Amino acid sequence: MSKVIVVTSGKGGVGKTTSSAAFASGLAAKGHKTAVIDFDVGLRNLDLIMGVERRVVYDFVNVINGESTLKQALIKDKRVENLFILPASQTRDKEALNKEGVESVLNELKEEGFEYIVCDSPAGIEKGAFMALYFADEAIIVTNPEVSSVRDSDRILGILQSRSKAAEEGRTVKEHLLITRYSPDRVEGGDMLSMDDIIEILSVPLIGVIPESGTVLQASNSGNPVIMDKESKAGQAYMDMVCRFLGEDIPLRFVKSEEKKGFFKKLFG
Repeated sequence: MSKVIVVTSGKGGVGKTTSSAAFASGLAAKGHKTAVIDFDVGLRNLDLIMGVERRVVYDFVNVINGESTLKQALIKDKRVENLFILPASQTRDKEALNKEGVESVLNELKEEGFEYIVCDSPAGIEKGAFMALYFADEAIIVTNPEVSSVRDSDRILGILQSRSKAAEEGRTVKEHLLITRYSPDRVEGGDMLSMDDIIEILSVPLIGVIPESGTVLQASNSGNPVIMDKESKAGQAYMDMVCRFLGEDIPLRFVKSEEKKGFFKKLFG
């Protein structure tokens, strides 16, 4: 049975597209036929992070408008078997998305045997974001450990619980919390909210904590999802998150400070 998973947040710049690319790549690497759709019409970043920007001929809006078939617009990833990307349009605005068109594309992907359909939502609560979350079976709420990001994530949770198709039908969208750009040292120094603080505020089950890492930016700039960098802590944390999503019991890593001082170091400064 196919599942539609939205990757969302209220605030921009928290790592949604990076997380969508990593999550979809991880699911496909685990043997699941996966499509990832860019809902950020007018901006379009997913294809850059996935390294397929030169292969874009048709896009999501072309398919909705009947200007191309879904098969023409889907881009097959060359590195990971079972992974396909549906890019957004750079030349249209978000009004080009409509419920009927989005539902038609999702249904066709399900008929094509896709097990997971990952929807990369734009930030905020405008039309593109609403379209991304409306049909969701599950949601990954991405937040940074800062008050404004957590507060905005709370607003998105409210929309999922009241305005999604699942809510209209009396069902619930299964929610997962993903904390990105986490620095245990800065948490200890009081500069960031702690993992426990965020969980307490949002009351959503934690699926992963991604450490702050320069390798995320390097991976994005090179068009390789960071999950493919097996030496990177961020890449390892994303793979742990994928494994948890698939039901494995994986302990959290990279959530405690590495600067734990030994007894003598504490004693003598």
